[in-house]
Amino acid sequence: MADEKEIARAPMGPGSPPRDGAEIYGSSETDDRFKDLEDPLTEIPDETDVGAGDILADSHIAEVLNQLDRELVALSAVKERIREIAALLVIDRLRRKIGLEADAPTLHMSFTGNPGTGKTTVAMQMGKILFKLGYVRKGHLVTVTRDDLVGQYVGHTAPKTREVLKRAMGGVLFIDEAYHIYRVDNERDYGQETVEMLLQVMENDRQDLVVIMAGYKGHMDRFFSDVPGLSSRIAHHIDFPDYSVQELMDIARLMTESQRYRLSPDAEKAFEEYLKLRVDQPRFANGRSVRNALDRVRMHQAIRLYESAERGRTLTKKDLVTIQDEDVRQSRVFEGGVYDHQTNGRPAESEAS
Repeated sequence: MADEKEIARAPMGPGSPPRDGAEIYGSSETDDRFKDLEDPLTEIPDETDVGAGDILADSHIAEVLNQLDRELVALSAVKERIREIAALLVIDRLRRKIGLEADAPTLHMSFTGNPGTGKTTVAMQMGKILFKLGYVRKGHLVTVTRDDLVGQYVGHTAPKTREVLKRAMGGVLFIDEAYHIYRVDNERDYGQETVEMLLQVMENDRQDLVVIMAGYKGHMDRFFSDVPGLSSRIAHHIDFPDYSVQELMDIARLMTESQRYRLSPDAEKAFEEYLKLRVDQPRFANGRSVRNALDRVRMHQAIRLYESAERGRTLTKKDLVTIQDEDVRQSRVFEGGVYDHQTNGRPAESEAS
């Protein structure tokens, strides 16, 4: 077990000094109309207006949820879970406003799914929601992996983990591939100390830090089975499914529009053909692979236009914003190429033109 004194010295937990002088969720006073009541449950008339409209307007929570809808294609079940969490926090805040005290809701989460399915995007929006509703003080996102938390020798892990937790306080700690933190089959693995510190903070500081653990579903299930103390502190398990080809095309359109490009009709058809081939190849990463593919397409377009200008052709704005069929079809995927880390010594498809 980790040295309890080491953990206690961390700038966190009950009895620690105020952080940046900011208010922690639930510590604000009840509305002046109700703060002197001994029993709000019986003394406040049931018909009293609790000011829900003001809370919704002040928090701008609808704007954050709408932004999530705009930025994240499909994933309706994921978005619905985020709305449910937002609703819980809004109502909890209204209850506190009139003096109906209750334990702060536990909001630590597990995001499971393949790469590129929107887990980090949702974590960022979750931070905004928590901040706007007063659950955390800052709402920032700190993204880490095992390398950021676990040391390589005795006495190295506690300071690393403590520093990460200090940076994340007041916001959201997103641990990617969380199952790598602790290798239960290795008795000398230093990740056990990180796990013990996380367990303490997830319990004692849950009013000022939300921990989101992410990774492949099967690996995460095994990780929680090996470390049941973590699983019991996770309140929300959200699965991120892979995108369909049509949903990936919607992502591609959003990405090109946001960067002021457009796909010609033939280029759209070519890119859809590309996706149908690419999704069945190894290491496909959903939205991330779409972004990488579009980056390569932009490179192909740039080379085509540069060479045209060198030959004396006049370029127009339409040329600069339009992706053509030939820009897409230069991918080796159309030649039967298969994604791999190396292909005959050449860069992999995800890295090459």
